[in-house]
Amino acid sequence: MFDFNSKVCFISGSTRGIGLEIAKQFATYGCNIVVNGRDSKTVNEIAVNLADEFKVKTFGTSGDVSSETDVDEMLKQVSDYFGGIDILVNNAGITKDNLLMRMKLEDWQKVIDVNLNSVFLLCKKIVPLMLRKKEGKIINVSSVIGEIGNAGQTNYAASKGGIIAFTKSLAKEVGGKNIQVNAIAPGYIQTEMTDFLTESQKEKILELIPLK
Repeated sequence: MFDFNSKVCFISGSTRGIGLEIAKQFATYGCNIVVNGRDSKTVNEIAVNLADEFKVKTFGTSGDVSSETDVDEMLKQVSDYFGGIDILVNNAGITKDNLLMRMKLEDWQKVIDVNLNSVFLLCKKIVPLMLRKKEGKIINVSSVIGEIGNAGQTNYAASKGGIIAFTKSLAKEVGGKNIQVNAIAPGYIQTEMTDFLTESQKEKILELIPLK
């Protein structure tokens, strides 16, 4: 159905959850995978496992995608190894939930840094690589919360809503240069990140889903 042979896909936050499943799906169709996360041991283990299971080339690069210094170093490593990047999936994300009146500034800033600023940094650094190739695909992982909001998640909702607006704007900037930019907005998916939700929070989310 899809042929991604020889293509290189960089997926931020791809050692677990949605990011890891995205990596597996791309690898299924022959795509070479750049695994990213904070813990170098886990990153390298996942890269080896994907290479063994799907018979594709993989490369593990660890670092903080909200840090420009780390992003520059990681992309240098990837460029040296693969020569470029064809597909970027901005998936890295965290939550630090609380009601606005109780939310600490550092909890607001950390979520914005990881969820939104990382998208800006990776796109800013990788788009020039795609322009040189005269093609590219960017997929930004937002959330349904970025569209409908959720009590106790003003920081998360702002970051994910920002991704949607960012995506629409960047698509208009680079669409004419054969670079497609899209966002996806998953609903509630059981992952390690959502394990931190209380039963009450999970029930409220499920109430929004027609099939519960």
